[in-house]
Amino acid sequence: MTLVRDASPAAADGPEHVTEPTAYDAILLASFGGPEGQDDVIPFLRNVTRGRGIPDERLEEVAHHYRAFGGVSPINDQNRRLKAALEAELADRGIDLPVLWGNRNWDPYLREALIDAGERGYRSLIAIATSAYSSYSSCRQYREDFAAALDETGLSGTITIDKVRQFFDHPGFVQPFIDGVFSAIAEFEQRFEGIDVTREIEVLFTTHSIPSADAERSGPAARGFGPEGAYAAQHRAVAEVVMAAATGGVDIPWQLVYQSRSGPPTQPWLEPDINDAIAELPARGVKAVVIVPLGFVSDHMEVMWDLDNEALESCEEHGLAGIRVPTPGVDPNYVSGLVDLVLERVNGTPVDDRASLTDLGPWYDVCRPGCCENVRLGFKPADAGLAP
Repeated sequence: MTLVRDASPAAADGPEHVTEPTAYDAILLASFGGPEGQDDVIPFLRNVTRGRGIPDERLEEVAHHYRAFGGVSPINDQNRRLKAALEAELADRGIDLPVLWGNRNWDPYLREALIDAGERGYRSLIAIATSAYSSYSSCRQYREDFAAALDETGLSGTITIDKVRQFFDHPGFVQPFIDGVFSAIAEFEQRFEGIDVTREIEVLFTTHSIPSADAERSGPAARGFGPEGAYAAQHRAVAEVVMAAATGGVDIPWQLVYQSRSGPPTQPWLEPDINDAIAELPARGVKAVVIVPLGFVSDHMEVMWDLDNEALESCEEHGLAGIRVPTPGVDPNYVSGLVDLVLERVNGTPVDDRASLTDLGPWYDVCRPGCCENVRLGFKPADAGLAP
């Protein structure tokens, strides 16, 4: 019985984890997309905000972030590098799987990648979305994008799309953050002789804020994650793993903070904002801040503007030393881990043999019913998960 649309036979009846080996023709790398010149900025932002009726005058308020970088988002070049790194890793392992690339909001679009797949005779795709956590924008929206692109191209019923599990606690994703926090603390110990790391350093794990109502609906309701949902629970669980591994058990203060909110002031979003959190640290005797972009896989605009610009400026304003640790990018651990996630599905790896660093995982191969609803839009058709 087919319960999951556009799914491979092994995933079609909606198991939590697919343990039947599945042959795929190609990998679909799916990402957000970004402008590649000044003329692209407003059309790109119109794509991002489609359906919300936001006038160009308001979009221009966000556009200055991109215009400060010549109108070019770093995300497309990062995805080109990631695609190349995945291809090299696959070749090194002797795995014959081509990598296609499609974006949600800018060229190359997902529909173009699917047309290419169809023309090349690919019928079974395994998707990697460049987002590690559970929420509407980081998981379900990609699944809706797959369904919409298949419908738009007329390829639904011809091409199937499965998706690797959310990889927030996979060692390949987590290890770069462990390395970054370890290095940042060591640098502060060298810079400030005699610093009390248990009191004068604070680690801020930061991720994109989302509406509180969407956060509450992130992940399956049956798991009972509470008012901030799986989204916050996953981040906190990973932060605990990073701190335990990077500090050797030394009790260094840390907290989960948020950034880049874009909703109206009347709408509740996850807090605290990273800049507000930074402002409170001097009163507690903190001298140095380690900023960890835990919610991000690469140095895209929210990292380069909101952290490297605004958050580090907040540190300077409040007399704090600040270090922003790297995102995974094309770290070999991360690239290798993504290939491992694909091979879980290719090989039908048993759940007990899957790599996972928190008690929350390994996460689901097939998203559960009602997972990650968008309160404003409701449920739309989505691949790689059970309806709705």
